[in-house]
Amino acid sequence: MKGVIANALAEMVKEKFGKEKWDDILQKSGFPKGTMFLPTQDINDNDVLKIINILCKELNISLQQAFDAFGEYWACSFAPKLYAPFYNQAKSAKDFLLKMDKVHVLTTKSMPGAKPPRFKYEWKDDKTLIMTYESPRRLIDLVASLVKGVGKYFKENLNVRKISPDKVEIVFK
Repeated sequence: MKGVIANALAEMVKEKFGKEKWDDILQKSGFPKGTMFLPTQDINDNDVLKIINILCKELNISLQQAFDAFGEYWACSFAPKLYAPFYNQAKSAKDFLLKMDKVHVLTTKSMPGAKPPRFKYEWKDDKTLIMTYESPRRLIDLVASLVKGVGKYFKENLNVRKISPDKVEIVFK
């Protein structure tokens, strides 16, 4: 996983709970206090998931609650600063989500060793999109949370649900 994900997680925790809480979570996850991750740095997936699991224990929240909070933070606060051109080009959540595969390819093509998730799209009907997530990480629940966050960013009420280990159904209202 790229360090940019850990950076966003750190920023979110520091904003909502303070730097001390983040340092505590890092230490309990086996990282030194004050650890910083470079955005293009490769971080072992299990290390990031360990940080998230420790965060859940420390804050007494479920993994899904952590994913939902991160999905909203990433889509509404962190990513719009980092990836402003992609946000500015989209007129709606639908426009934005349909570009996610290309965005992942473009933003990681100059990163050695990047293994971004890939997405395929299938329309069930004129308002229902099936988004297939292709990644060995098996983080479909996080993908669903990120999609919900995109809906919040664009102020759209999306109905998002996981329908299989690699697919989410998105109903645009």
